[in-house]
Amino acid sequence: MKIVRNRERKPSAGSSATFTGRVSITPVWNAEEPSRVGAAVVRFEPGARTAWHTHPLGQLLVILEGVGWVQREGESVQEVYPGDIVWFEPGERHWHGASPEHAMAHMAIQEARDGSPVDWLEHVTDAEYRRD
Repeated sequence: MKIVRNRERKPSAGSSATFTGRVSITPVWNAEEPSRVGAAVVRFEPGARTAWHTHPLGQLLVILEGVGWVQREGESVQEVYPGDIVWFEPGERHWHGASPEHAMAHMAIQEARDGSPVDWLEHVTDAEYRRD
């Protein structure tokens, strides 16, 4: 058994290379071999969002607070609320973040393949973000 105390988990700022706007990431769980599962709580200020990205083994989001937007490439933006669950299939190009008027927090859970849980792509432009 392993217990990770809340006081041991320190948030860090989301990188401008992979996020637009103010984002903080607090690790929940980092996989240790042979496990591949990792999780983090990600908090987005209004208008903040990820870049386009994919996950080699998929991603599960649990919306914790606020109002968020999620989008799979080629489909309309969907609004999500606390308690909503979002599943992105392996390799599915997508982004997620806060709505323009509200902050949002989610827990992101994903598995790593070959040491990486995500493949980052280009930023979501303001025009793409505002489109639905």
